[in-house]
Amino acid sequence: MLRTILTAWLACAALMAQTGKEGGRLKTATGSFEVKMLPPGAPAEDGFLRLLLEKSFQGGLEGSSRVAMMATSDGRSPSGGYVALERFTGKLDGKAGGFVMQHSGIMSPGSTELRIVISPASGTGELAGITGKLEIRIEGKQHFYTLEYQLAQ
Repeated sequence: MLRTILTAWLACAALMAQTGKEGGRLKTATGSFEVKMLPPGAPAEDGFLRLLLEKSFQGGLEGSSRVAMMATSDGRSPSGGYVALERFTGKLDGKAGGFVMQHSGIMSPGSTELRIVISPASGTGELAGITGKLEIRIEGKQHFYTLEYQLAQ
């Protein structure tokens, strides 16, 4: 019984990987975005910094988002971490809707790790069922993104 379940699970995982990459369903959207930081609140007693941000996207993503972030550093230290939830609303490659992205970042001198994924079951409108991950690149003061995603059929 356990062997049958394991075999079925492995076959399903292989099919999902094949469909996502070879079946042409994995798509990429690229572009740029601008960030506006809203006035921060008073520092919390727990030592975490809470920030609200607004973003506007151009390119494959056309629209805006609102970000609620909590960080371990006030930005004066080269080290720290942050988590955030970001709700995007607009269009992705012409499809209207929205979705939520979950951020997790760690910074230390000479190293940055950033993971941004689309939160499961957060897609709305024509973006219902979306999955994927977002990468950010910063050149000078300009922000760029690459979103790899799949839409439910």
